[in-house]
Amino acid sequence: MTEEHQGGSRGWSAARKGIWSRLRFTSLRLRLVVVFGLVALTAAVSASGIAYWLNRESVLTRTQDAVLRDFEQEMQNRAGALPEHPTQDELQRTAGQMANTGQGFTVLLVAENPDGRTVYGSSGGLNGFSLQDVPASLREAVTEPQKVTATNKYPHRLYWQRTVESDVPYLVAGTRVIGGGPTGYMLKSLEPEAKDLNSLAWSLGIATGLALIGSALLAHAAATTVLKPVQRLGVAARRLGEGKLDTRLRVSGTDELADLSRTFNKAAEALEKRVADMAARDEASRRFVADMSHELRTPLTAITAVTEVLEEELEFEGGGIDPMIEPAVRLVVSETRRLNDLVENLMEVTRFDAGTARLVLDDVDIADQITACIDARAWLDAVELDAERGIHARIDPRRLDVILANLIGNALKHGGSPVRVAVREETAAGPEGAADEGVVVIEVRDHGPGIPEEVLPHVFDRFYKASASRPRSEGSGLGLSIALENAHIHGGEITAANSPEGGAVFTLRLPRDVSAQSPSEQAGDTKDEGAEGDA
Repeated sequence: MTEEHQGGSRGWSAARKGIWSRLRFTSLRLRLVVVFGLVALTAAVSASGIAYWLNRESVLTRTQDAVLRDFEQEMQNRAGALPEHPTQDELQRTAGQMANTGQGFTVLLVAENPDGRTVYGSSGGLNGFSLQDVPASLREAVTEPQKVTATNKYPHRLYWQRTVESDVPYLVAGTRVIGGGPTGYMLKSLEPEAKDLNSLAWSLGIATGLALIGSALLAHAAATTVLKPVQRLGVAARRLGEGKLDTRLRVSGTDELADLSRTFNKAAEALEKRVADMAARDEASRRFVADMSHELRTPLTAITAVTEVLEEELEFEGGGIDPMIEPAVRLVVSETRRLNDLVENLMEVTRFDAGTARLVLDDVDIADQITACIDARAWLDAVELDAERGIHARIDPRRLDVILANLIGNALKHGGSPVRVAVREETAAGPEGAADEGVVVIEVRDHGPGIPEEVLPHVFDRFYKASASRPRSEGSGLGLSIALENAHIHGGEITAANSPEGGAVFTLRLPRDVSAQSPSEQAGDTKDEGAEGDA
């Protein structure tokens, strides 16, 4: 795949992630749009429902009242003019005349002719409106005479009912002529009104949808206006977290978001000042330690030379040192050696803190390097080595020697013999798209009581002593810390744990091929550091 294709793919992936981050369900933008949409939808549906119901009742009531009024008027004028026992022809003719009022309803008249037979007259013809089309409850209400009271002056009244046949709404009404005469029924189709109401419903539905879309767009615009300063604040906070302490926000307006931006700028300014002060104090401290260590080296060199002479006198049989002051001389010799190691360790720590520690890489046989380290310190009788020759790594041999000297010396001093050093190879996954990388693993195990659980997190801390009962010891408390720093500049790691079989286990992992990170060290930085550390 070409670089252009890779760049385009990464750009598309980043754009897709950006869109998804704006649309994820935990997004404040999406929640604002949803809330605005729900509010608008609720308001639009409520308003549309109320408007539809009011218009429906208005349309149906207006049509119904007009039809019933005309039908009742026709019953009084035309049906009331018929004789008490009309013929079928008279009923048919009157029903046709009643239906021609312009309201478009169908009329059915029912009466008894002079022979006592029930006759019918329908404006819709023989196959039109019939008595079977009238609901039974309505027929009973029309034919059943009501009790005449002060509020009900007539035994018969006009009754109506809405029905639906084949999805078409109808209005059915019926009444009898007062004083005797035919019974009349009316059938009116409400389909035109239903179509008007359906059109109104569709219009209200479309208006509701448009209101919902408009509210979503308005919510998106409002969310963008509100969230853009918040997004800028988030970006600025990330930059501040990455160490770019000069990050500031542009402040405009007088609202709460502007106040938040001002507060952020003040906090960033105070943080930058505080970090600058701390960095200056830290740099001054490192410079003080470095200067102090360098200044101590000159008198220490002279003192060391004197102590070496005193040590030779102590070892010479029949020497001229008074036996009364011999313990004091031995104490001076040991403390001078300890002070010299401490100064060297402090100088090395200063180099690590200042970032000036350098690697001088060479191809090293790990087994040979460990053997040389043990032999140089006369530990061959106390250390068991389980390492095959031929395991090579490109590392800094001097710094590996420092690591091994501190780990093995710490195990001999604070663990229990025998100390076992084992070497093996492992395969670790390299960076994405790269081949697997080889790792050299060196384990240093003792057979002592192990490391207390409360001490394990602090074994690599500077000047940490595992036991408060021994505030003074031969070590400086910096050995394991220096070993860990040497492992880190190789890209490796050291871990401490307790073996299930007893004793402490320190595991060193180093890559087999360490790329040079800086130019070679100067000759003055190659002096061997302290041999032993403290647990």
